Amino acid sequence: MCVLEDREQEERRSRVEIEIGRGKKARRAYGFDDIAIVPSRRTRDAEDVDIAWRLGPHLLELPLLASAMDGVVSPETAVILGKLGGLGVLNLEGIWTRYDDAEAELERISEYEKAEATREMQQIYAEPVKPELIGRRIAEIKAEGVLAAASLTPQRVREYWQIALEAGLDVLVIQGTVVSAEHVSTVVEPLNLKQFINEIPVPVIVGGCASYQAALHLMRTGAAGVLVGVGPGAACTTRGVLGVGVPQATAIADASAARTQHLLETGQYVNVIADGGMRTGGDISKAIACGADAVMVGSPLARAYEAPGHGYHWGMATFHASLPRGARVQTDQVATLEEIVTGPATENDGTLNLMGALRTSMATTGYDSIQAFQKAEIMFAPALQTEGKKLQREQAIGMSR
Repeated sequence: MCVLEDREQEERRSRVEIEIGRGKKARRAYGFDDIAIVPSRRTRDAEDVDIAWRLGPHLLELPLLASAMDGVVSPETAVILGKLGGLGVLNLEGIWTRYDDAEAELERISEYEKAEATREMQQIYAEPVKPELIGRRIAEIKAEGVLAAASLTPQRVREYWQIALEAGLDVLVIQGTVVSAEHVSTVVEPLNLKQFINEIPVPVIVGGCASYQAALHLMRTGAAGVLVGVGPGAACTTRGVLGVGVPQATAIADASAARTQHLLETGQYVNVIADGGMRTGGDISKAIACGADAVMVGSPLARAYEAPGHGYHWGMATFHASLPRGARVQTDQVATLEEIVTGPATENDGTLNLMGALRTSMATTGYDSIQAFQKAEIMFAPALQTEGKKLQREQAIGMSR
């Protein structure tokens, strides 16, 4: 019986693997443009759709986090997003905690020529993080009556987390290009994620990761959420610089399977948060249908009038002192943050009213909650983006913008 099961597993594996060469096989992976959500046998009213989700003790109305990017999240935009029902994640190792007058530095960054931007940003980010500014920025968010969420890297989290917690931090995000539960180092003492998270009295989100095993091990640390995404963001160059990453549809589905395994092992549900690679409401809907509980986005929110980047945004590794892995990306500021997140939309390309699009997608396919929508049928459909869209492509409107 075991031999038969092993043979069946091997046959299944061979159907999804392709041969790169005689000595290497690979799984095929898919991005959002490769898939489509299949309508079910029922539809429902959008007003009957509930997109709320729970992060530790907190019930959030919108499954939306703003990326910890200096050009996207300021204390002001974190407050706006919090009042809309989402969660803005402030970068505690960024401009806002290095400079009293962060706005002046952000304006300087927006004025650099493309050829000099990365080099000049490296100089700006050479300014040390000031612990007193960490407390001040968290307090500014808390003073407006919304949840305060902030991000630290594994290298710095032990140094600064207590300051943030004393200022009222509600959610801690431990974030890097890739974060593992088993970091090995002969140079410094690695952060013991499991031990550290168990000492923190607030929900902790960790990431990024992009595989089943990595997600499962991060879940076993006691994290309340796991960020899934390595290199898909508009400002990220990790995939080019390091050659590392997994297309998001596959990465999310694999992490979703890890969540199920972890739930079976422990009875504890860990949120899967899709991080990056989403531009439209349709992309967000596909991320949820692939298994995400919430999404973290940056570039769509950088288009807001209130965004602190003045029409630019960049990732946390853009200014790395020796190996930058990001780019300062320019975008048009086209609408208010509220219009981008909850509408009303005045454009037809799916980049405004992101949460309204999610509700409508769920209603159209008959699902009334995030966890129900995760069971939606998905189809491999590369023609989805081009079929019947000849005039849109020629006129650069709608889906072709």
